[in-house]
Amino acid sequence: MQVLFLIAPVFIAAVAIFMAVAMTRRSMQVRRAWASGLTAQARCLRAFTSTSRDSDGHRSTTQHHVYEFLTGDGRPVRFQEANGPATTVEGDLVRVHYTADRPDRATAHPPAPVRNATCLVLLLAFLGFVVAVCVVFVCVIALTL
Repeated sequence: MQVLFLIAPVFIAAVAIFMAVAMTRRSMQVRRAWASGLTAQARCLRAFTSTSRDSDGHRSTTQHHVYEFLTGDGRPVRFQEANGPATTVEGDLVRVHYTADRPDRATAHPPAPVRNATCLVLLLAFLGFVVAVCVVFVCVIALTL
């Protein structure tokens, strides 16, 4: 039975670490796209929402957009991005930022490096706190065994 008290916090810590890595990776991709200086006019091909429900019954809705643009050398690129503005609808033209080596990781979000860094630091601090609580919990349980 005590093994269950060890499995749950280890699982929670693993999920928190996975989330931290994924969010850091995406943040760095967006920052590289902004810093590259490469921009293009993209057309919104599709706008849709996805809804998820947590264990408490609270619903969360995420706005998604599918964009298509031509790179500087004329290659067509299509990408999907989450958390876009609800005011962007199919057919709208938007400016996208991309890198030459990975144009499929483009972003239609306007440059906001300070906001991006602040959100990432706050998220990493929260997830670090979650991992620390899990580690302390596992240590306390391990000492009582």
